[in-house]
Amino acid sequence: MRIGVIEKNGRPLVGLIDEAGQSIQILPLAQEHAERGVLGFIEASSEERRAWVEGAEKKVPFKKSELVAPFPVLRRNVFCVGRNYHEHAKELSGSVFKSAAKDVLSWPIVFTKVPESVVGPYADVRLPDASISSQIDYEAELAIVIGRGGKNIQRGDALKHVFGYTVVKDVTARDVQMRHAQWDLGKSFDDFCPMGPWVATADAFDGTNTRVRCWVNGELRQDGHTRDLIFSIPELIETCSRGITLYPGDIIATGTPAGVGMGQTPPVFLGAGDQVRIEIEGLGEIENRFV
Repeated sequence: MRIGVIEKNGRPLVGLIDEAGQSIQILPLAQEHAERGVLGFIEASSEERRAWVEGAEKKVPFKKSELVAPFPVLRRNVFCVGRNYHEHAKELSGSVFKSAAKDVLSWPIVFTKVPESVVGPYADVRLPDASISSQIDYEAELAIVIGRGGKNIQRGDALKHVFGYTVVKDVTARDVQMRHAQWDLGKSFDDFCPMGPWVATADAFDGTNTRVRCWVNGELRQDGHTRDLIFSIPELIETCSRGITLYPGDIIATGTPAGVGMGQTPPVFLGAGDQVRIEIEGLGEIENRFV
């Protein structure tokens, strides 16, 4: 299944997205569930989910502009992983990864983005004032959606805890990231986590075997494959749950391939009017204009 959220007359509606990504079957969720988007679906019992799916309305077309983030209200911060593709770690080994460049295979870098950074898959991304940051970068990422919570999850059991996957654009203020030698501030500006266009359930999409690409103004900048992750999806779930309880609806962004703006020679950062599109093969695409 693909489960997405559209907004009609100011109300979020949760529904099943068709394979072509052009029509939706609205699920009969109560308003308090619908306001939580896909999280409201994940948190429901299997009996409730089944009844909602069986009671879905007939397919109706929708516009891309009506799609909002699949999680309009996150439970908590997004878990994010840095330096998780070999070539990306290499391209930034002299900058944000300098202190850890020799230890790339030992432990993943994990940071977070605040819930307020999440915006829709086709929403505009507001650039900060230049006095705050002038080095805005893009990162294309596959994100894991946890379906069954747990603590100290073993990697052999990790995929049983996955509800599905979505697309995330990890927008970064590089100068802020470098200045503080700690990443949360430079990653958590308002609008810095476009997400969507929907969630593909784990039985309908294999996140361990997919292609991740990113275009800036039509130019292909990133082209990677999740087979090339340094730390696999099960390893990331195991790591993030070590001593920490994961909950249904938690999001883990898995890292970005090589080709980010800071890795260019010279670095190339985003400005007003730039369009950034991310496509994950078999899952979907998001595209945002920077304003």
